[in-house]
Amino acid sequence: MAQTIPEVISDPSPRDVLAVMTRAVFQAGVSWAQIAKAWDAYGDAFAGFDPDAVAAFDGTDVERILAHPGVLRAPRKVHATIANARALRELIATFGSFASYAGHFDGYASLERDMRARFSFLGEMNVWYVLFRCGEPVPRFELWVATIKGDHPRMREMVDLARRQGRSPER
Repeated sequence: MAQTIPEVISDPSPRDVLAVMTRAVFQAGVSWAQIAKAWDAYGDAFAGFDPDAVAAFDGTDVERILAHPGVLRAPRKVHATIANARALRELIATFGSFASYAGHFDGYASLERDMRARFSFLGEMNVWYVLFRCGEPVPRFELWVATIKGDHPRMREMVDLARRQGRSPER
């Protein structure tokens, strides 16, 4: 079982990046603890987050995932994960790695815009989460979160954990 408050990943593989994106997608609007409790089921349902395997999923796979015990029955989120695997494959074919892609931009704002256009079901909060978890530079949490509506205690816990570990990619 994955921990409720996820950590920053050093040198994430494509599987890691897809797993982080998938977690961001499925956590949206639900308890982080609910997703963490069943996280192993997501890995099983999504082929260990192998972007090549997930990118090849079809309607039969969608139905299988929706019936998989422990996975939130959210067709839009399942379809988004498949679309994100396809987009991630294209990104890696073009840039070589997620880190090279992220480093291609002149700043956070342009990277955020591109990610929101390139990937499905990633809003501004999810983009910050994905970049933070993948160790890519992000704006300082206190400054960034002031621009986001609502209270975000799990994000704060994630940032605090990374800071205590000396692994926060905030700039």
